[in-house]
Amino acid sequence: VHAQGDTYQVVADVSQFEPPDIVVTTSNCHVAIQAEKVAEDGTICDTFTHKCQLPEDTDPMSVSCTLTEAGTLVITARRR
Repeated sequence: VHAQGDTYQVVADVSQFEPPDIVVTTSNCHVAIQAEKVAEDGTICDTFTHKCQLPEDTDPMSVSCTLTEAGTLVITARRR
């Protein structure tokens, strides 16, 4: 978690996954990123999991995420 001015940022490289394969959840100031790549035969051939805790002064209603064209997932949250 990186602080930038009045926001916090979490950055993850998920370039090997398609956007529908990526799930981001938040709960009690925790952020979880999960991604799975499924092969044509239905088996899971690649996974990514990352969990982190946001600082206590994070506004939980301000959490948002963006996926860049290069496959970088950027999660941002404002400080209270």
